[in-house]
Amino acid sequence: MPRGSGSGSSRVAPPASRAPPMRAAPRQAPAAHPPAAAAPSAVGSPAAAPRQPGLMAQMATTAAGVAVGSAVGHTLGHAITGGFSGGGNAEPARPDITYQEPQGTQLVNQQSFGPCSLEIKQFLECAQNRDVKLCEGFNEVLQQYRIANEGHPPIMDRVEKKVKKRRYSEDFLQYGFTSKVTAGIEKPQCVICGDVLSAESMKPNKLKRHFDSKHLSFAGKDVSYFRSRADELKRARPDTGGAKYPRQNVIAVEASYLVALRIARTMKPHTFAEDLLLPAAKDGVRVMIGDEFVTQLSTVSLSNDTVRRRIDDMSADILNQVIEEIKAAPLPIFSIQLDESTDVANCSQLLVYVRYINDGDFKDEFLFCKPLETTATTQDVFDKVGSFLKEHKLSWEMIGGVCTDGAPALLGCQSGFQHLVLNASPKVIGTHCMLHLQTLAVKTLPQELQEVMKRVVGSVNFVKSSPLNSRLFSQLCLDVPDKALLFHTEGRWLSRGTLLKHVFELRDDLRMFFSQKARPQFEALFSNKSELQKIAYLVDIFAILNELSLSLRGPNATCLDLSEKIQSFQMKLQLWQKKLDENKIYMLPTLSAFFEEHDIEPSKRISMIISVKEHLHMLAGEISWYFPNLPDIPFALARSPFTVRVEDVPKTAQEEFIDLLNSDAARIDFSTLPVTQFWIKCLQPYPVLSETVLRLLLPFPTTHLCETGFSSLLVIKSKYRSRLAVENDLRCALAKTIPRISDLVKKKQSQPSH
Repeated sequence: MPRGSGSGSSRVAPPASRAPPMRAAPRQAPAAHPPAAAAPSAVGSPAAAPRQPGLMAQMATTAAGVAVGSAVGHTLGHAITGGFSGGGNAEPARPDITYQEPQGTQLVNQQSFGPCSLEIKQFLECAQNRDVKLCEGFNEVLQQYRIANEGHPPIMDRVEKKVKKRRYSEDFLQYGFTSKVTAGIEKPQCVICGDVLSAESMKPNKLKRHFDSKHLSFAGKDVSYFRSRADELKRARPDTGGAKYPRQNVIAVEASYLVALRIARTMKPHTFAEDLLLPAAKDGVRVMIGDEFVTQLSTVSLSNDTVRRRIDDMSADILNQVIEEIKAAPLPIFSIQLDESTDVANCSQLLVYVRYINDGDFKDEFLFCKPLETTATTQDVFDKVGSFLKEHKLSWEMIGGVCTDGAPALLGCQSGFQHLVLNASPKVIGTHCMLHLQTLAVKTLPQELQEVMKRVVGSVNFVKSSPLNSRLFSQLCLDVPDKALLFHTEGRWLSRGTLLKHVFELRDDLRMFFSQKARPQFEALFSNKSELQKIAYLVDIFAILNELSLSLRGPNATCLDLSEKIQSFQMKLQLWQKKLDENKIYMLPTLSAFFEEHDIEPSKRISMIISVKEHLHMLAGEISWYFPNLPDIPFALARSPFTVRVEDVPKTAQEEFIDLLNSDAARIDFSTLPVTQFWIKCLQPYPVLSETVLRLLLPFPTTHLCETGFSSLLVIKSKYRSRLAVENDLRCALAKTIPRISDLVKKKQSQPSH
């Protein structure tokens, strides 16, 4: 039957005579699964593997599916797929088309009544003649395919290029390049200009070309210079990846804590960061780095309230650490020093420091500063300290030493604070601040020296209390610019000594000034040699006391250390009295020089020497009363344990003491370690013996820390910040313990400044 026949009856069932017998069965398969029409080559080689459709067959399938738009199209596509299958090394033979013709004709006959029968017939004719370009429908589909996949090669023709991933090497630093990962791709970044090159530029020659063309002036720099620049660039580089913004928030909160800590350490107002520090930092970053980094600084919250909260958090964390260290100490006892003073708002402040064992040595730490709202009696101080101990679950029995100044409310043996503490803890050791020797010396001055001291202070007040007098006297002292009169302050240890020294050095200028001002009482003070002798002696004795006071200061000073210095001073006083009996005054250099300068006769020196001996005798008696000699045996055990006899040691510690005497390791440790560290190290092998000694070493010998704390309090709580609750700021400023900022940051969320 001709191919173009339009007979409807002939298309219903294809004539069986036209099909070869060996192909009859495959042509009876369902349309949804068209038969793979075997080519004559397949007949010749039945064992050959089935071949996949080629590119043209796939495109034909697509075109047929689009053209028909129904199951007919899909059926025709499968049929054509079978028709175009083949390929490989052998080209399909011409008989293949002949054998496929009945199949196409059969499909056309089966679909002769379909809406697209003519198009199907036309497409089959084009496909059988291998001239696919003549098919208009196919060309239209092919054109749509190309438009939709422009820039993308066909699937079968696409060849995946093997891109070589280059890795960064430390050798690239010599060209000024570090690495930066962007979207998972590592790229080179110049540490000088910050330019990021492509991944293909990760080659020495390309990096060197960039360096030579743009940064040749840096050719003489060492690799360490580029490494430091790379580190700075990485620190300034914003975080990448999904955790960028959470990480920036954490950094911003940490930065706010660090800035708040610096503000507290420098005792600045809380508005210092918001008003000055942050704007100045932004200006510097904008000029030196760039505007894009200024926005990162804006995420740091540094407002007045934020800084206050940060300081409160760090203060609470420091206090918690101190309490934990006290409770975890190998010897569960501690000593305190306390003092009371009035701030600028007329509020009475109680300041307390604590000493305990930590990390193999004594640690002196700020404990608290509490206001005394009403009175400042002994009972008020005792209740305030007791409430703090109860709040933090510490007992009075844990206190091993209490150091106070000479105020009766604190030192009184019958009703003072130390007496109340002794009732609560019988083992406590009470000490008097050894820095108040200057006050004791003033109290024991003979009457004539006391009068001279008052007149000297009065003359200085006359000059300094009037601005006009102060300016006029300054004009007289132009030749000695480093010397100026200082006000006398009763509460300062070194005040009298410094005052007297300056007055004596400016005595001629003062005499001239008071002569011009017609003040004969003050003029006579600096004209009479007898009065000047007394001033010279006061300069010497207060200089000696000031030197002693300075030597009593220092970290981890113990009563043992200071008692040795007090005993040495007492022995010097006795020696000086003997030398004065021989009319020798070499220990008083200012008075001795005055005698030589003015050629004072020996007979006129005697009255002055008698006054000096009287004062030294009274001073030695007062020091002995306030600071009795320490017990020889306990302190000898602490100072030199290997020279003490066994029977002199407390009975409960004698066996441990024998073990200590026969330990070569202990002898080596004693010769190499400080006394406090040695006995702390002995706590584990010799607990009873070590506790006996450490109870003597633990108490504070002075209230020096409290005095310096009050100086800081006056700086923090000024007249411009008179309503400030000063305890948290003072703790952050004075504490040695570092707050755990990393732990505090985890509990916070960033709130950027506006």
